[in-house]
Amino acid sequence: MSVLFRNVYAYPAVDRLTDVLVEGNRITAIGRDLTGDRIIDGHGHHLLIPGLINAHFHSPANHLKGSLPSLPLELFMLYESPVTEALRPTPREAYLRTMLGAIEMVRTGTTSVQDDAFLMPYPEPEIIDAVMQAYADSGLRATVALDQPEVPEGDKLPFRDPSPALAAELRRPAPLPAADLLARYDHLISRWHGAEGGRLGAAVSISAPQRVSPDYFAALDDLSRRHRLPFYAHMLETKVQRTLAAEKHGGRSLVRYTADLGLLSDRMNVIHAVWTDEHDWDLIAGAGSIVAHNPVSNLRLGSGIMPFRAIRDRGIPVGLGVDEAICDDAVNMWGVVKMAGLIHNVTGLDSDRWPAAVEVLDCLWSGGAAAMLRDDLGRVAPGQLADLALLDLHGLAFTPLNDVPGQLVYCESGADVALSMVDGRIVAERGRLTGVDEDALLAEAREVFAAKAPALAEARAAAARWFPEYQQMVRRAAATDVGMNR
Repeated sequence: MSVLFRNVYAYPAVDRLTDVLVEGNRITAIGRDLTGDRIIDGHGHHLLIPGLINAHFHSPANHLKGSLPSLPLELFMLYESPVTEALRPTPREAYLRTMLGAIEMVRTGTTSVQDDAFLMPYPEPEIIDAVMQAYADSGLRATVALDQPEVPEGDKLPFRDPSPALAAELRRPAPLPAADLLARYDHLISRWHGAEGGRLGAAVSISAPQRVSPDYFAALDDLSRRHRLPFYAHMLETKVQRTLAAEKHGGRSLVRYTADLGLLSDRMNVIHAVWTDEHDWDLIAGAGSIVAHNPVSNLRLGSGIMPFRAIRDRGIPVGLGVDEAICDDAVNMWGVVKMAGLIHNVTGLDSDRWPAAVEVLDCLWSGGAAAMLRDDLGRVAPGQLADLALLDLHGLAFTPLNDVPGQLVYCESGADVALSMVDGRIVAERGRLTGVDEDALLAEAREVFAAKAPALAEARAAAARWFPEYQQMVRRAAATDVGMNR
């Protein structure tokens, strides 16, 4: 069935009304006097925009938003998702927590997500299936990777002289060896890559270069190259990770280390990139890699402010991401968009170097599409995939209508999203998903995760025993001169 959006403004042509025709899963025509099977009349006060692209996300913490105070990443991760048998998720729990984020995204106009899913204690086929089924049912376009470290904890961080108890813990092998992790990727790719008419896909993830062996890193790069999959890699998110260069890699940054392995590519999403320098930017640009910027998460964890202007000046595509619900406290891309438009104003640059609203929107849509390795997303144009959001310009964010890009970036919260379409199908309308029973799912999630709360509290209390030693490492890094300040 074709869908015709009639009498709408189609971004970026916000100076004239038009019609937009969707046939199948593509936009096929923009103009006047078009016809379609279903007519959605904008009545002259609706704006059709590309669906928002969440370029970096971790779904397994969707049920934990607001549950932790702000802490540096290395301390935050002690409490984020402790690994105990009592917290091992059932497939239903994995489905519910994935659906919590999907519902919030679809309601607020996000139509695509890159989910770097850390499935603790390790990814099991039935848990992978539950995550993917949630995305299938929600209607989102989702690309999912398995974020799983593969080396002992002690190899990932610059500890010095840990206590005997911690030293033993740091030497413990990772939960699943590389061969088994690659078997899980075989399951993900063979069963889900290209599912739902291509709406669902696989990606690969090393989590971060210091969290895997070179052999596993290379094996995932081979998978990424053979299947043309996005490759997710957290790099230089924190100052601790910058100091790791001197401790573990002969002074090389994690970007340089990756490049020296021959694994920095045009498929790689360099995630965070806060503590990068000019040499890193040149390597990222030369490889054609993409940077995923997570400004709200970076503030929540005190990681720093990514050097946005220096990265953009080198022509590096920049996408925008939530990161995860527990360190954004929402799964709403509008907050990320606004923060990206504001935080770089305090970095000491002259005001003519601050991000403009249209530039932030370019990151949201063009950068997000580049991160997903797609050229058919992020524009309202014939031939593009019909991933769209319809906004009511009679809402408070746009009343009065002054400047559409500025009001999209600084004013919109998702409250004015009247409709979300993914792959040519309407997946949310009037604030409700069309394909799932939201009330039943939310009621079930409240009950299920309330029952898990005591086990989570107990696991977090047990994790606190490591806090002093991890804090010592973080404070030592904070006092180290690494030649930059973020």
